Amino acid sequence: MTVLDSKVPEGPIKDKWTNHKNKINVVNPANKRLIDVIVVGTGLAGGSAAASLAEMGYKVKSFCFQDSPRRAHSIAAQGGINAAKNYQNDGDSVYRLFYDTVKGGDYRGREANVYRLAEVSANIIDQCVAQGVPFAREYGGLLDNRSFGGVLVSRTFYARGQTGQQLLLGAYAAMNRQIGKGKIQMYNRHEMMDLVIVDGKARGIIARNLVTGEIERHSAHAVVIASGGYGNVFFLSTNAMGSNVSAAWKIHKKGAFFANPCYTQIHPTCIPRSGDYQSKLTLMSESLRNDGRIWVPKKMEDVEAIRSGKLKPTQIKEEDRDYYLERRYPAFGNLVPRDVASRAAKERCDAGFGVNETGEAVYLDFASAIQRYGKEKALVDGVKNPSKEQIIEFGEQVVEAKYGNLFQMYEKIVAQNPYKTPMMIYPAVHYTMGGVWVDYNLMTTIPGCYAAGEANFSDHGANRLGASALMQGLADGYFVLPYTIGDFLANDIRTGAIPTDSSEFEEAEKAVRERLDFFINNKGTKSVDHFHKRLGKVMWDKVGMSRNEQGLKEAIEEIRQIREEFWKEVTVPGGTNELNPELEKAGRVADFLELGELFAKDALDRNESCGGHFREESVELDGEQKGEAKRDDENFAYVAAWEWSGDPSTSNLHKEQLEFNDIELKQRSYK
Repeated sequence: MTVLDSKVPEGPIKDKWTNHKNKINVVNPANKRLIDVIVVGTGLAGGSAAASLAEMGYKVKSFCFQDSPRRAHSIAAQGGINAAKNYQNDGDSVYRLFYDTVKGGDYRGREANVYRLAEVSANIIDQCVAQGVPFAREYGGLLDNRSFGGVLVSRTFYARGQTGQQLLLGAYAAMNRQIGKGKIQMYNRHEMMDLVIVDGKARGIIARNLVTGEIERHSAHAVVIASGGYGNVFFLSTNAMGSNVSAAWKIHKKGAFFANPCYTQIHPTCIPRSGDYQSKLTLMSESLRNDGRIWVPKKMEDVEAIRSGKLKPTQIKEEDRDYYLERRYPAFGNLVPRDVASRAAKERCDAGFGVNETGEAVYLDFASAIQRYGKEKALVDGVKNPSKEQIIEFGEQVVEAKYGNLFQMYEKIVAQNPYKTPMMIYPAVHYTMGGVWVDYNLMTTIPGCYAAGEANFSDHGANRLGASALMQGLADGYFVLPYTIGDFLANDIRTGAIPTDSSEFEEAEKAVRERLDFFINNKGTKSVDHFHKRLGKVMWDKVGMSRNEQGLKEAIEEIRQIREEFWKEVTVPGGTNELNPELEKAGRVADFLELGELFAKDALDRNESCGGHFREESVELDGEQKGEAKRDDENFAYVAAWEWSGDPSTSNLHKEQLEFNDIELKQRSYK
């Protein structure tokens, strides 16, 4: 078994990052001009990394499969970004953000990485404000904050319900500055097809021009993968339909270990699916849980009346409503972490209390918030003895100012006015905590190959707290990778340009062409989506919100059968030398079919419950925590890092033991 060297610096946790930066190698400005870096992905992690590296003087080649970096899926993030600035004066600190993140991840994250994330979080906000990101502000002029799940303080900075879009525009503007100066070569509508390794180091990629179909070779002294997560292995998820695992999977098959694939987050606040014809799900921001109260009817007859249309949710009396999160978790209430909220919603719906036609929905109700804000605004505006109608009108104005675009989006999709009737929500696949294994420098097990943002595993453990994805992506891109990549590149100042006519590039390109030709020439009878949907159903039914040994073993076998049939029966229309979206999908689904089996294998191997990984065999049986997830720290306090062996079924497991020196390892409680 390979010994995984995380390269975590020695010394007190509060000094690790500072001391590490002081001691690692750096590249002087004149030599940076001699070094090329490839960045795959232009979301918050990739965009900020490309902009920062170019600003420092490196020559950057940036790749995205969208028509513009602005289309990266980071744009869909709604609710906010965490930072330990303590603007609310409510007791926040770097340590509290560190603690909340480790606890929220159910003690399955690497302590040193999480502390660094908390440490640089405040710098991110300063950087983004300088770029012009229009964060919400309070009356005194300071940036406003709201709270998110799993915390007892307000540390989430936001721009209405479009924070990801505004942050991405900031990174995009920084990229554009460098593109204009010739420091970044931008390759839109290009997809990475393989990684090229020369003399044991990542030295380039094979890319396909998605418009012309041309296969291209691109060399560099280092390669950064910032291609996002793999939630679309479930077919239905909140991810953009183009989101995929392929860039990360390509480097995995070239030697990069893949860590904790079973750690996948089910987001509790999504619009329920309406039928089998859907191709994606829509996220409603977790920020809504600040003011929305989640409930289902207490009486089964009320549930049945609502489903049949005989009763409206607004007609259910307060005493007949079960605010189940407030009942079960009084300390955190509606702001428990996502994994806890999702399982609680599933439990109520499985018990028969789901409120829509499919039985898979609970209510998210803003009536109380509208009343509270309405009375407050009436006082502020000097309106004495306001009528009920005035209070509601004032309250709706406040809610609209905070969440208006989210309410508008909900109404367009569901055709119901969420100001007048409660939203319906249900959990859906959202974010992946697992990903490519990286050390403290964000380098994978392939020298010179780095992974940043959601593509790596490092910061969130088994569950990500809300508003921490944007924080990690920008921390990696703006403040971590620009320092740590120099430690590797310092040895390349005399290397010179990497040639693309070597045998390694030729072999990689040949393999890519052979695979594309196979898809075009294979005269099967079933579409790519046919197999993707079948994979997604197996994943959701047996590797979804809850998992058990029998179901996981069945899933592994069923996914293997789907994969075997895929290679025999898939059909891809069109040709290779043209715009061909079905050909793009075929390669991505082929990778999902391999990942899906490893995902289930990892979930089977981890016989404990932690965060987003809930094994039915591992729950608390009695006491205050009865029915909650039960970790097994004695046997599973490690990162599971899988090494490719030619087939998912024979992948080799390597373990990075997790050490907790600054936080007590104990069972989570949000009660």
